[in-house]
Amino acid sequence: MTTRPLVLKAAKLPDEIASALSASLDVVALPEDDAEIAAMLDTYGPRIRGLAVRKRQIRADLLDRLPSLEIVASYSAGLENIDTDHCRESGITVTNTSHILAEEVANLTVMHCLAVTRQLVRAHEFVRSEAWTRGQFPLTHSLSGMEVGIIGLGHIGQAIARRLEVMGARVSYYGPRKKPVELPYFDSPEALAEATQMLVASCPLSDATRGLVGREVIAALGPEGYLVNISRGPIVDESALIEALGAGRLAGAALDVFENEPHVPEALRTHPAVILTPHIGSGTEETRRQMGLSMVQSLKDALGA
Repeated sequence: MTTRPLVLKAAKLPDEIASALSASLDVVALPEDDAEIAAMLDTYGPRIRGLAVRKRQIRADLLDRLPSLEIVASYSAGLENIDTDHCRESGITVTNTSHILAEEVANLTVMHCLAVTRQLVRAHEFVRSEAWTRGQFPLTHSLSGMEVGIIGLGHIGQAIARRLEVMGARVSYYGPRKKPVELPYFDSPEALAEATQMLVASCPLSDATRGLVGREVIAALGPEGYLVNISRGPIVDESALIEALGAGRLAGAALDVFENEPHVPEALRTHPAVILTPHIGSGTEETRRQMGLSMVQSLKDALGA
């Protein structure tokens, strides 16, 4: 009888995804308690070849207890919870699902871009409060013809760019390296902000991108500029953003992610020019299902199951 590959499940998974995982792989769950983790690793550690993760912290001390580990497969796009440097040094493959969720996140991003420039929430309240009976809603701004800069042109950034171009926006981008695309490239986020009226953050969180959109970038964007963040909260200096909004040095912001989720500063929650959503970029049933199945397939492919 052939022994099936053993996978460590370090994530709470929907029933369908958990069933798909165990259909062709042996699975052991990562406990919460440190003593239970140690006991589990003593028993199963040397045999574990794959790791399924979502938000759990996967650090070097755990990886070092898994000498047979071949792959860490993440359910999500972000990899900031995984010690990817240690994985690379140890020859461990790391996969994510950014190629699966890119289209859904891009859809939400466009909604944010429209909501903040057309003041959708204000217009909604304008009707509900019957303010319309006392006057007209003020004119807003169009995405068509607007200069929009994207920070990070990976799977998600490129999906956003395609949608914005269809809407008539003029798109440019910044990233650590120039991509083989026909879009204007800027070699710093400050230069990109200076040249655009809207900045969209869609890059992964890392030591290099933490606080990337800080005071200098926000100042370069200017009082007629808009900031949209659908990547990770700490990429934007939240204090600098609040300061700029309060002083009228930024026209508005649309945020799906925050520095200390689920806690959002009152200054953002109450500001009339800020659009807020609770980190729902990939949050549809259809996309989350495909993300889970993609993670399972990555493990099966890597382990020959």
